[in-house]
Parts: sequence; C-alpha cells; structure tokens
Amino acid sequence: MTHVRRAVQRAGERFLGGDPEAGIETWHAFSFAGFYDPDNVRFGPLAACNEERLAPGAGFAEHPHRDVEIVTWVVEGELTHEDSTGHRAVVRAGDLQRFSAGSGARHSERNEGAVPLRFVQMWLTPSESDGEPSYELLPQVPDGAYPLAGAEAVLHVRRLAAGERVSVPDAQWVYVHVVRGSVRVDGDVVGEGDAMRLFEAVGVEAFAVDAAELLFWAMHAEPHFG
Repeated sequence: MTHVRRAVQRAGERFLGGDPEAGIETWHAFSFAGFYDPDNVRFGPLAACNEERLAPGAGFAEHPHRDVEIVTWVVEGELTHEDSTGHRAVVRAGDLQRFSAGSGARHSERNEGAVPLRFVQMWLTPSESDGEPSYELLPQVPDGAYPLAGAEAVLHVRRLAAGERVSVPDAQWVYVHVVRGSVRVDGDVVGEGDAMRLFEAVGVEAFAVDAAELLFWAMHAEPHFG
C-alpha cells in the first residue's frame, strides 16, 4: 500500500456557524465568518467546504462575492439560486452548480421547498483575479471528473457500491469529502461528513466499507494572482 501524508477531519470537529434559530446550520471545515484558526485557513486553493442545512423557508439573502469560485453539491432537498448575472435555478440532488464571482457579483440561496435542504458548498480561490462573473449548472451529473475553469482544480464525483475500490486522483493536494457512507483511504476509515486532506498523493485508493458517495478535489497549484 502507498502511504502519503494526510490529515483527517471528523464531522464532529467542524465548527457550527450560521443562525440555527433562523433555520440555518453551517458546519465549517475551514476558518470562515466568525470562526478563525490561523492554522486552518485553506488547503491549496480550497478555502471553504461547508455542510449547509436549511429548514424550509430559510436561506441567505442577496450578498456580494468577489474573486471566488463557488461549487455546490446538493445532498437532499432543493436549493433555489438567484444571482446578479441574471441566472435563477433550482439545484437538486445530483446536480452540480458553479458560480464564479469574478470581479464582483451578488447571489441569494434559499430553501423554497417543503422539506429540509442539505448541501455541500465549496469555495476555491481562482488562479487569476478580476474575471467576468459566470454561472453553470450541470444536471444529474454521472461519476466523472469536472475541471474548474477558474482554478487549477478538478472535482471528481464518485458513487461506490460496498466493497468497490476507486483510485484517488494524483495531485499535490487532494481533498476527500464523504457525502454518504464510509470508505477506507490509506488506512483510515472516514464516514459521512468526514474529510481527508492528502499531500502529494500518488497511487492512493479508496475502498468502500459500505455504499458511499464521495467528492474528491484534485488541486495542482496555489492561487497566483498577478
């Protein structure tokens, strides 16, 4: 077995933010909003991986962003997205959404459905600053690799049956987020909501202890704003 330097973050080690009384729970994997840890600001270009839970009717009012790539994966329920570039969409489980704030854009996110909403939202710092805002929605994506145009990063979506193995992408930084189920990666078992950070990963495999849904970020360069 190939062993690489790695760090595991359990779901229970995330910092709870948001506004639970308003039906918003945000479980932060990195320093974010009112939570700051100087040793946990980012991993390569990945600056946030939030587990978001919104009660019916709850959400985030319109707010601004700049120089960030926001990638969203819905786990349960439906997310209504609306932004200043003129896009309005309902994002469902299995859809992959990308919102590039570029030189400046605004958006809102709400649960307009009748059931609780759960989604994973990941923020990456782009390779270059001050680009034009853009939006993309890929419905019901199959397993595969999805390059992030604004950063030197690729998102790999994998759904595994119990007992199945899959190669973890080789990269300088690999971030593994377990959406469902549990897997063994380089000797550690990680379950729902857990994450693993791999440094200079080469030849690593993930083995599904039970049926699992995984998101792998393979990142090859840190942001290099001019």
